[in-house]
Order: sequence, then structure tokens, then C-alpha cells
Amino acid sequence: MAGNTTGTKGNPEKISKSIKTLWIVFGSMILMFAVLIIGIDNGLIGYMPSMGELENPNSFVSSDVLASDGALLGRYYVLDRSNSKFSEISPNVINALIATEDARFYEHAGIDPIATIAIPFYALFHKKRGSSTITQQLAKNLFPRNSEHSFTLPLVKLKEWVLAVKLERNLTKNEIITLYLNTVPFGSNVYGIKNASLTFYNKTPDKLNIDEAASLVGMLKGNTIYNPRTHPKQSKARRNTVLELMYKNNKITKAQFEQLKTNETPLDFHKIDYHDGIAPYFRQVVEQQVKAACKDLKKPDGTPYDIYKDGLKIYTTLDTRMQRYAEEAMQEHLETWQKVFMSQNGYKDGSVWNKNKDIQNILSTAIKGSEHYQMFKESMTDDQVMKIMKVPIKMKIFAWNKNHSLDTVMSPLDSIKYMKTILQSGFIAMDPATGEVKAWVGGIDHNYFQYDHVNINTKRQVGSTIKPLLYCFAVDNGFSPCGKVECTPQEFPNMDKPYDAGGSENGDVTMKYALALSLNNAALYVLKQVGIEPFVDFAHKCGISSRMDKYPSVALGVSDISLFEMVCAYSMFPSGGINSVPMLVSQIEDKNGMLIKSFAPVQKEIINPMTAYKMVNMMRGVVNFGTGGRTRFRYGIRSDIAGKTGTTQNQADAWFIGYCPQLIAGVWVGCDDREFRFHSENLGQGASSALPIWALFMKRVYADKNLNINPDATFKVPDGFQDCDDNDPSGLLDGSKGHGTDDPIEKPAPGTEYE
Repeated sequence: MAGNTTGTKGNPEKISKSIKTLWIVFGSMILMFAVLIIGIDNGLIGYMPSMGELENPNSFVSSDVLASDGALLGRYYVLDRSNSKFSEISPNVINALIATEDARFYEHAGIDPIATIAIPFYALFHKKRGSSTITQQLAKNLFPRNSEHSFTLPLVKLKEWVLAVKLERNLTKNEIITLYLNTVPFGSNVYGIKNASLTFYNKTPDKLNIDEAASLVGMLKGNTIYNPRTHPKQSKARRNTVLELMYKNNKITKAQFEQLKTNETPLDFHKIDYHDGIAPYFRQVVEQQVKAACKDLKKPDGTPYDIYKDGLKIYTTLDTRMQRYAEEAMQEHLETWQKVFMSQNGYKDGSVWNKNKDIQNILSTAIKGSEHYQMFKESMTDDQVMKIMKVPIKMKIFAWNKNHSLDTVMSPLDSIKYMKTILQSGFIAMDPATGEVKAWVGGIDHNYFQYDHVNINTKRQVGSTIKPLLYCFAVDNGFSPCGKVECTPQEFPNMDKPYDAGGSENGDVTMKYALALSLNNAALYVLKQVGIEPFVDFAHKCGISSRMDKYPSVALGVSDISLFEMVCAYSMFPSGGINSVPMLVSQIEDKNGMLIKSFAPVQKEIINPMTAYKMVNMMRGVVNFGTGGRTRFRYGIRSDIAGKTGTTQNQADAWFIGYCPQLIAGVWVGCDDREFRFHSENLGQGASSALPIWALFMKRVYADKNLNINPDATFKVPDGFQDCDDNDPSGLLDGSKGHGTDDPIEKPAPGTEYE
């Protein structure tokens, strides 16, 4: 009986047809896959970034603020991220990353076939294993997945593969690994290897040692749980895992691994935020200046630069050493002076708060603006809230100690009173020849007090520091520093009686002597000779933009003017008549190091060199035998210096602005509310409250030879300067010639340290 021949078995024609069908299906699948890949690559199936976007990812990059010596002052950012070049990254980081994340990085073309094929076998045994190469991870970092849905994940994964291959075709391996390290997130909201290195170890990434590199790379597996600052044990365990992988992949020796795995990796954490870092008040002003400049600076695509996103490098004029000396000088003086202030009657026993309605209004306003009051005001009556405000609680307050902070128990009400009576200060130093700002201390501590007392918008009564501008205007209009001025009360139009501001007992004195001793009636006499309106116009010409009311009291410094403006105005004295506007920024570069804007000094000639030197000579008298004499006799500064003290009504403001041939600096001291002040002129005058900060700063500057501020430098004498103008004024009261300025300095006259 014949067998069944209807099946395919043994039928060559049908077998051939089945094989052909399989090939067609297989070929169709390959073709469909190729079409899918082409569609993905050309952006037909979802967005596909161009190569230009891949090479220059639109990630937010923080802008660095740099001092004149290259030190990092701080950053402006949305995300704290900076870029590094491959040459700026330690090989230890590269080796740790490759050993941990992608051992065959230099062998594959973006996708590791061995790791990819192994995925099903790991899944079979329910083991999780990452197969993504560094290049694939980079693609994912540059263009994060929008979702993780199981039905779209295969397509997303394909897209990442295409991106990885595209990166490999267009970039070198070193460029890929650099781009990866610049975009990955580390702990503490830090992005990129440069910021991570600076934040966790206070060093640039090229200086990272093996275990530091292993710690940072280990953090990439989980930047929260493996953060060495918040989870040191987990971080160390993960670091050792990275070190072991480095050993297994021949990146370190066994001896190195055995030694390093038992070592600690000390942190030097320096997370720069709004308050921390060097010169926070200065950085605030720079931020506003650069933001204004960026409005007119266009990127290649025509859009303006963004200070928070575009990775700018902002080079400032600040000198970190001078900044430190200024902060130290302020700390040294005010730490002691605050105790003197609080030892006064009214402050020591707290009775000052019942003194008058003005102080009570200040306290009431501060209470209602406090966070504690705002917390309860909606649900309680005012009496109920005030009762809570008097209950002691644990809190942190400002204190004059190393950390400027003290944990204590105090009622919110008492803490407001305490903080209101803290002495504040502002300090600025600059090169008078260029206007380059070398130090800027806007306040005593940015964490507790953000109000900047140097800023051009912060204005206080200037007192007698206005007098050099008045005398300068007179000298520039033909008045002789050696000529006599009256100290009697002066008559002015629309005044019922002569204006007596003090100093009549001195009789007629030389202009030099009057300035040195800051005699008020003499200043009124000079003002009467030159005219109120012309003098105010001259002051504005010198760089003072603040309002100055045209009354006789303008000669005594009743106008509210900023420290910024006053130092600008004084800059014409040591620079031979050239006024320089304080300059904070020298240049701005883009993230690739290309210069996009440079800044030049803003200067103009206000007076001639002869007038400028006459003023220098007159202001030498202030420090040689006048109100600023303690620079010589208490602080021992023997260099060629000049300056002027200032004290306002009731000692609410204390000033000193001084200069040498190479540097000018100004100081203001007082409380934020003018009702809180020294009771005596002896304590509250500029010579006592402000001058010591200037003197302590200058002593540190002169001692630092690397700053090149020569303590032996002298002011340049213009050609043809007259003898009368070149003599010390202390011998001119009787009309005879005085001794030269190189002669020994005389002791100040009794009482002349007071204004």
C-alpha cells in the first residue's frame, strides 16, 4: 500500500517555498528595522537632535565669577554645572569611570554587543545588569526619556542606540567621555566633574587622586545615597567597589587597591551658594552689572546671553588677599567696638527701647516684618502674637566669633532688639589710577545682613568727608591752601542770624589747618566764598550722583551719599586730577573661552595735577596732626598717606577715606537705623569708629610684599609746585613758612582728634 505523499516531508518544492518565505519575512524585518532606524535618525519618528546640538548640549551651565588672581569667587546658576576640557580631568577619573561603567569603552562603536547579548541570560536568572555604554548613557543624559512606559521603552531604547552611534561617528572617544563627565549629576545639586571636584574636595578635577576620583565616580550610581557628605559609610563602600573594579580592569595595582580600600577620603566641602564664598556683597553687584551687559550681548543664534545658563566666565578686578585683609580688619575692630557700643547707658540695661517714639516705631515695624510674627498673625490677635514673641526659644543669631554664629535660647522679641543694635560697616578699596576695585565688604556677614553698605544706592550722611571736595573747588578757583579763612559764624541769605557750626575759638587760620582740624565755621566761610550752587555742581562733576540740597549745611556733609560715590570722587586726589569710576569687571568670556566683552576704565579729568597735589598736601595734614592723627600715633603707619575723617550729627555715621599713591579705601560704620548710635563724640567720631578699620587694613597690605603696594612710595610732585604749597601747614598759623613734609611728624594739638 502506497504511503501518504500529501505532506511537505520529502517534497523539495514545498521545502524550498517555506525557506523562501522565511527569508522574505526575515528580510522584511531587516528592511523594516532599517527603515525604522533611518526614520529615527532623520527625526521622522520623534525628535532627533542635530550633531551640533549633541556637541553643544543645551544644558544649563553655571557662570563662574573669578578674582583678578584667577580664584573662584562664586557662581550664578539655575543648575550648578561647569564644563572641563579632557586635558583638565585627572586620568584617575577617566580610569575609574571606564572600569566602573564601560570596561570596553575604547573597543565598541557606541553599543557593546557582548553586554547587549548577555541581557537575556541575566534576565533568565532574574539578575539586573546595566548594559548601557558610556556613550548610550551620554545620549540619555543629553536628551532624557520623557517616559518609562513598557510599550514605548523599546522605541526609546532604539533612539538612544541611534544617538550613541551618531555620537561615536562624529566625536572622538575622549570628546565623548569629556561630554559625559560634564553633564552627569553628582550629589548636592552639583552637575559636572569640575563643580563636583571643587565642591567636595576644593580642587580642580586635574588634581583628583585615585580614591577621590573613585568616590566621585561611585556617586554616579546614586548621587543621594552615595553622597560622601550625607552618607559617608555608603559612599566609602561604593568607593571601594569602584576601586575593586579598577584593580580587576588593570587601572590600579593590587597593592594600590589593598592600601586605598582601608583609607579614608577626607572631604573639603565647599558648596558655593548665595551667601557663601568670597565677597558675596561684591558678587551681588557684579551679577546686576553683568545681567545688564548681557542684554546687549548676542549669541551666534541671535539670542542674548543668560548669566544663569550659558556658562560665562566673568573676570573681576577683586584681589582675594586684599578682600581677606579688609574682612579681617573689620572683624578685628568691630568685635571690640561692639562691646564698647553695648556698654553705653541705655543699651546695657535695655532702656534705649523706651527712649522715644522713633525707636518704638522702629521696633514695631521690625516685629511686624519678622518671620515669627508673620507665622501667627492670621490666626491670632496682635496681643496673642506678642505674647508668643516674648517666649524664649532655641535659635541661631549673629555673633562676633569665628563662625559669626551662636546657638542660643532667646525670645524672638529680644533677638530683634539684639540684631538692631549690631554695628554695621562698609569698606571699599580700589586702584585710583584705573578704578579697579580690589576689596568690597558690604557688611559684616551676608548670612544675617544682606544690606550692602558700599552699594551706590545705599546712602548715609557723609559729614566732614565732604569738606575736601569743597576745599578742592576753592583751590581750583584760585584760593591758596596757605591763605587765611575765618572761623566766625557766617551770614547767609534768608537766615535770621549768622550760622554758627563751631570752631570760633580758633580765630583766623590757614585753609590747610582748617581742613586738618575739620573746623566747621571755616568750611561755611569757604562755601560762602565759592557759592553754594557752584559747589554742588562741582560735587556732581566729581562723580556724586546723589541729591545735594543747596543750603549752607551742604558744606558740613548733611547730604546722604554712598560710600561708592565718595571713593569715586576722592580718586582724583592721588591720581593727579583724574577721576575714576569704581570698576568691578574686566572682561566676560563665553563657555568656550571666547571674549565677548571687555571693560575699560571710565575716567575723566576733573582738576589739574597742581590742584590735586595741593589737596594731597592739605589732606596729609589730616593724618599728620589733625583728626586722623591716630593713623600715625596709634597704628604706626609712617608711609606717605592722606585722608579725611567724617562724623555726622549725634554720631550716627562714622567715616574715613584715605589713600596712598597706589591705593584708595573708604570706610563707613554705624547702625542700620540712625537712632542707634554712640552717645559721645569721643567714641562715635570717624577717627574712633571707622579709621581703625582702614589702618588695620593698610598695615596688612603694606606687610604683604606680593601685593606690590610700596610703603615707601610718595605722591608725585608736579613740576613748578610753589614752596608755600609744599610745606607742612602746622607752622603757618603765624604766617611763617613751615617745615617740609619729610621732617618728623608733630604731635597733634590737644583735642584735634575730635570733629
